[in-house]
Amino acid sequence: MSPGLLAAVLLAAFLHAAWNAAVKVGASKIGAMLIVSVAEVAIGVLVVLLRPPIAPAAWPWVIAASCTHLCYKGFLTFAYERGDLSRVYPIARGAAPMLVALVGAAALPDAVSEREYAGIVVLGLGILLMARGVATSREDRRLLPFALGSALATASYTLIDGLGARVSGEPVGYVGWIFVGGGALYTLAILAWKGPDAVPRRPRDWIFGTGGAAASYGAYGISIWAMTLAPIAVVAALRETSILFAVLIGWLAFGERMDGPKWSAVALIVAGVALTRL
Repeated sequence: MSPGLLAAVLLAAFLHAAWNAAVKVGASKIGAMLIVSVAEVAIGVLVVLLRPPIAPAAWPWVIAASCTHLCYKGFLTFAYERGDLSRVYPIARGAAPMLVALVGAAALPDAVSEREYAGIVVLGLGILLMARGVATSREDRRLLPFALGSALATASYTLIDGLGARVSGEPVGYVGWIFVGGGALYTLAILAWKGPDAVPRRPRDWIFGTGGAAASYGAYGISIWAMTLAPIAVVAALRETSILFAVLIGWLAFGERMDGPKWSAVALIVAGVALTRL
């Protein structure tokens, strides 16, 4: 992998961590995610208009993925309301590839190597250590089920999107429709639940939220582009450096507490992800 391509993938990882940080910036995490979702719809519509139509057979996948993205955003929102970026993000992001590997071993024809099984074990240890830190730090323990729920949703839409993009015949347009569907569902769900008062009024919130949506699409677009030029497994593993970026953002930008066990848990999660992806 060339230095320029490596830098691009690391930028994608940073952008993914950055859009999660944008959700943490607002006083209302629900409102921040609402802005991100509204902006995602606009970005998705633009992409759809610029790309060829997807195959009709892909529409069930689009619907399934959009519903799963709604669950992902909901779990992630509630997790960030109860925990630090540097605590929630590694659990949510790290548990997803572990779940994909486990489900793939049981339900898909792909063989799971000994190295991948080792990665699952290391990942599990890192997540357990991170979860233990919640209890010993007297943080809100309710963040754990929401973070793990986010990971389960991520694992689900990873499998759905992987199959749906292949069926669509137009992966970029397919992703555009996912942005439209997932963003619209979350927006409608929050407005139906909370009403118009859920919509943030401060321009600052809209700037951060719109930037977060753009970062989300940029992270995905760069990764897809990189996978056309380098081995997919290598790109996927490098993307997980987003965990380190999220921890650093939480520590440096939000003043979140970092101690030895937390750093150890992050190191285990990153190592486990690398083992399952490389």
